[in-house]
Amino acid sequence: MILYRKASPLRIRRAIAPEPPFWAATTIAPYSAKRSTPIAIDYQTLRASGAEKLEVLVADHVRDELERAKNMHAPLFIDAAESCEIVFRRGEEALQWSEVPALFLTSTQPSRHYDNATIILTAWPLGRGFEASDNTWGVAVPIIYPFTTDIDTLERLADAARDAGASFFAPLHIDLEPTAKQAIVQSLQLTGDDDRYAMLFHAPLEPLQLATERHIAALAAERNLHDFIVPPNWNERTNWNAAVLLTLTASRMIAMELDLDLAGSIARSARVLAELDKPIARIAESARISIIGGIDETSAELLEEWMRGEEPSFATFVNDAWRLKRI
Repeated sequence: MILYRKASPLRIRRAIAPEPPFWAATTIAPYSAKRSTPIAIDYQTLRASGAEKLEVLVADHVRDELERAKNMHAPLFIDAAESCEIVFRRGEEALQWSEVPALFLTSTQPSRHYDNATIILTAWPLGRGFEASDNTWGVAVPIIYPFTTDIDTLERLADAARDAGASFFAPLHIDLEPTAKQAIVQSLQLTGDDDRYAMLFHAPLEPLQLATERHIAALAAERNLHDFIVPPNWNERTNWNAAVLLTLTASRMIAMELDLDLAGSIARSARVLAELDKPIARIAESARISIIGGIDETSAELLEEWMRGEEPSFATFVNDAWRLKRI
């Protein structure tokens, strides 16, 4: 059972540097974090819990609160997944108000086209179809064992995303709380002698989740889709997009335990770029990126290629290593 109460202020959170998977400078949430049963996913903390009954708080004055808010830096991330958005449309109200590029997380396509908006359709719960959209859009797959770790299921989702015209097919690494695991057991009626029960409660899920992330990336590449959530206006050579590129590269290196010292340097360079006052495009017009203090040599070379419109060779190397299909 889900109860809705219009008694919550709009939640707004700001970041000074991009973080995977949503890369947002400002996050807007018109609903409370947990919104579905029997498994509730908090998309901001990327944690899932079990719930038989929920009270979902709904912001009642979205437009007024947004007009009073300050420092609404782009890109925005509007967290409006699950059925509450179908009922109240508070996320779409925030999207309609926004005049800056935004990522809109939802479970169904919005009712109209929105300029400067990228739509993220969550593939949870399974069984929802994907529809073409005038907006740039893609699919995010919450990794929840055993539902979205199954290879055949992922193949079908990837094909459906490609066939509907998605631009990206990306994983969301979800931590399962004990209550979520218990909800999975009840949903599938698992018994103690079932291998899936043993996997949930007596084995580390992290290796399987990581392998599934890499498998999803490989499926996306095979279908000529981006394998990460693409920020709005990704083709623009902005400081924030440069920081996203470096952070994505560093995070994959860390996950693969590939040259962790260099990965740390690249991550620090990303933060420098995100906080830099002068546009990187202006710097590149008159000097080399390496003149920026705090940028390591590998990051500088990567960004030089990126600024020329090329595929950065080092990022390509990391991405190729990252895309590894499960057997």
